[in-house]
Amino acid sequence: MKTLIYLPALLLAGLVACGQSKPSQPDMPLGFEEYDPVSTLKVPEHKLTHSKYPFIDVHNHQWDMDKANLKPLLAQMDSLNMGIMINLSGRGWGSVAQGTQFFDNALANANKSNAKRLVLFTNLNFDDIGRKGWTEESVALLEADVKKGAHGLKIFKNLGLNNKDESGHRVAVDDPRLDPIWAKCGELGVPVLIHTADPKPFWDPMDRYNERWLELKLHGGRKRAANDPVPWEKLIAEQHNVFRKHPKTTFIAAHMGWYPNDLNKLDSLMTVFPNMNVEIGAVIAELGRQPRASRKFFEKYQDRILFGKDSWVPSEYATYFRVLETDDEYFPYHKKYHAFWRMYGMGLPDEVLKKVYYKNALRLIPGLDKSQFPK
Repeated sequence: MKTLIYLPALLLAGLVACGQSKPSQPDMPLGFEEYDPVSTLKVPEHKLTHSKYPFIDVHNHQWDMDKANLKPLLAQMDSLNMGIMINLSGRGWGSVAQGTQFFDNALANANKSNAKRLVLFTNLNFDDIGRKGWTEESVALLEADVKKGAHGLKIFKNLGLNNKDESGHRVAVDDPRLDPIWAKCGELGVPVLIHTADPKPFWDPMDRYNERWLELKLHGGRKRAANDPVPWEKLIAEQHNVFRKHPKTTFIAAHMGWYPNDLNKLDSLMTVFPNMNVEIGAVIAELGRQPRASRKFFEKYQDRILFGKDSWVPSEYATYFRVLETDDEYFPYHKKYHAFWRMYGMGLPDEVLKKVYYKNALRLIPGLDKSQFPK
């Protein structure tokens, strides 16, 4: 046994004595964060920088639209073949008064540049809920913004997560004090694009089994305890309660309702809630790793899926175009911490592409300019 233990050392000494160098060792072990191999796979590639058809991005945020020079933005949109951008941050952040000022200035700025291509959704501030008259004032504000030019209502994820009423209690997504708002959207014929919760792994233990481990390590503020502020399932159920209670209102679930990784479940929800539509912002990585299942889902629900991106990084749209349009195999995603796996193209048929890119948005969102899009 001792001979076996000392044998590697004797062999190494012999190599050194013969003039052979000691095998090089890395300074430190390579961590998962650093490991980013270049694929040696040789397959056809179709790297797209603009979409096949003009598209409407229903999920964008332009936080300086009230004062920025919008001409460079329009030029970037042209380079991507983006026909219309919908800025969901129509009221920015701040008080109701600050929001009104932002909305009015952003609308005027868009009108000065190209109002047909730069569209606003409005927002509501839920922090005052519970104050006498809050619901009536919020409904009136919504109605006034739509009359001014808002094409819909965007609900941020703060509702359900952070917003508290006057008594300091969490405001649930399905709080009955909000029912008049959902009903008013149905009456006005404008959609509600609603973001509830975050990906389920943010609530799961941060261990070696968590697919979002790298993201949570790099962005520690995204990790939540199992009941922070309530379980993930409760938040999602609250959103579905709203869909159920307001069948005459059109809802667009942001990020595919956080079920892009469980299309069978999403299929069942779309069946139960005919007023539920979805947009694909920030979930293309989930669709790109299950191209056959994704294509089947898109073909089935081709009238209820809209194009969205979320963060405004023009170079990242290429991944969306490639997943939706091509049959390419095993290509990288643009953010490793979102997806350490590779993408595959869905190769959607042209008619489905047209619906996802612009036809569904033109039908669901009132007042959009149709003239720049093919029939």
